[in-house]
Amino acid sequence: MTRTLSLLTPSGHLTLGSYLGALLPMSRRQDDAFYGLSDLHALTVTHAPAEVRAYADEMATLFLAVGLDRATLFRQSHVPAHAQLAYLLECVATTGELNRMVQFKEKGRGVDSTRVSLFTYPALMAADILLYRPAAVPVGADQKQHVELARDLAQRFNRLYGPVFVVPEVVTASDGSARVMDLLHPDRKMSKSADTAGTIHLLDPPDVVRRKVSRAVTDSDTGPSAVRSDPAKPGVSNLLAVLVACGGSADGLTTYGALKAAVTDAVVATLAPVQERHAELAADPAHVASVFEAGAARCREVTAPVLAAAQSAIGL
Repeated sequence: MTRTLSLLTPSGHLTLGSYLGALLPMSRRQDDAFYGLSDLHALTVTHAPAEVRAYADEMATLFLAVGLDRATLFRQSHVPAHAQLAYLLECVATTGELNRMVQFKEKGRGVDSTRVSLFTYPALMAADILLYRPAAVPVGADQKQHVELARDLAQRFNRLYGPVFVVPEVVTASDGSARVMDLLHPDRKMSKSADTAGTIHLLDPPDVVRRKVSRAVTDSDTGPSAVRSDPAKPGVSNLLAVLVACGGSADGLTTYGALKAAVTDAVVATLAPVQERHAELAADPAHVASVFEAGAARCREVTAPVLAAAQSAIGL
């Protein structure tokens, strides 16, 4: 059985893209699976503490609402080994490696200074992975560089100090889930941390979904084959991808108005059971907290021997 590991950062409200691209595939892989809230990663940029807690609470509830009831669920900050191993990995990483990380360059572009944690957080992400000794890590293209760094650090540590870490394989996610793009800016992903009017959140009510979809960009094509997937029609292609991912069909659709109406209905139907279950769970926050604390306790047991082995190997 292959161990599965995935963490999501509570940096905003989860989106339709989060559900179709991450949570839904996670719900299909729950045997020997560890799914966490990477709340430490949320501290690498300017943030409001109350917002981070609120986003984490909402995300924890949504993890359960989408059916993650067999996996081990946890908050990263409740498993001290993550931060402890991150420092040991910083001791084998180089500034050149961290300086090449794309996300550090992007988030630091155009600002006078950035937090040191933004520079070093790839070492924390490597610790997130290596602590659980997964054989493979499924990632999207935007995270592949970080897993490759985790492999490099594991190999270097093992070479310098002894065979402590399993070196995971990088597996490009290919479960058929949709790559959902922003409805107003179809050249970029629908992002929870870059909230725009083109982002559909998991808890958006039907009228909000309808308004956002109605404003989605299309193009000026009015021909009989206007509703088609085509690289030259990114907005339309995105709407079609969302429609199919939400169980709808484009058969017989010939106008953008009809397409948007179909997308709205499909999205609302997809989100309805999640929102209903979320409302039930939100009324019992103690239950949600207990599930995550039980998960964190298991994580502490699983990660303790890995951390101890790394500490002993490096000389502590």
